[in-house]
Amino acid sequence: MYSHDPRVKKCEEVPVEFPPQYQPGQPGLEYLMIPRPVSDLPGKVGSGKLQNKVAIITGGDSGIGRAIAYLFAREGADIVVVYLNEHTDALETQERIRQIGRSCLTIAGDIGDEEFCRGAVETTLSRFGRVDILINNAGEMIYEEDITNLTSEQLLRIFQTNVFSCFYFTKALLPYLQPGSAIINTSSLAADKGYPAMASYSATKGAISALTRSLAVTLADRGIRVNAVAPGRTWTPLIPSSFPPEFYMFYGSLNNPGPIKRTAQPYEIAPIYLYLASEESRYVIGQTIHVNGGEYMGL
Repeated sequence: MYSHDPRVKKCEEVPVEFPPQYQPGQPGLEYLMIPRPVSDLPGKVGSGKLQNKVAIITGGDSGIGRAIAYLFAREGADIVVVYLNEHTDALETQERIRQIGRSCLTIAGDIGDEEFCRGAVETTLSRFGRVDILINNAGEMIYEEDITNLTSEQLLRIFQTNVFSCFYFTKALLPYLQPGSAIINTSSLAADKGYPAMASYSATKGAISALTRSLAVTLADRGIRVNAVAPGRTWTPLIPSSFPPEFYMFYGSLNNPGPIKRTAQPYEIAPIYLYLASEESRYVIGQTIHVNGGEYMGL
């Protein structure tokens, strides 16, 4: 089933129903999802907002990260996709970026490991000689209805992936970022709205929002802008790899809260990252911009 939302152009078919499906490992594989997330729209043309810039995107192989990668490439950027082990998704993303006409470097590894993050930055600098934009987007999610079942190992792991990696990449890149550079973190609606069975994930996203504000103040004098994006419900590989099949009733159009009443597709989230990465947002720092279809904030 596809959306009949009048705000969506007829050529932009947006799935609104998602059949139950499960993937046993995180962060999940996009090529196995039914329907596939919509990360790119044919016929879109960029305007050079990021011409010849270099962007590192963690989790850039799929989901929101892939949509960001495609949009940034259309705007003239070369892309570094950092991912865990989703090699098929990463190769697909790389090939699409090359078709768009930009270079794409893929780097596989665990962003919860500081040495890997440092090495990824060094590899990027060796290939491109510069980095202008850092997108801290990759994340994990734990669905746990009973918090007493959450182990200390699980809690440490989700913070390493979602929060520590932001520190690691920022720390490794700071000596090389120039005035005008941008760091954009991915928070979540979950940081502000309580969700059952998502306490650990919500905690990491709240930490990211706070980190964003602090880094923005710290780095403003250096001309480095730090902001965050907080998506609402979005169809990405994290969903089938995190939630039990019965959870999908909450992703369908009939059960989705908010005025728009449907789940977002990745391509609808990516333009906010482009705004924050471009010169158009040069007076914006320390902000977390919510993109959630009006699900929260009193709408």
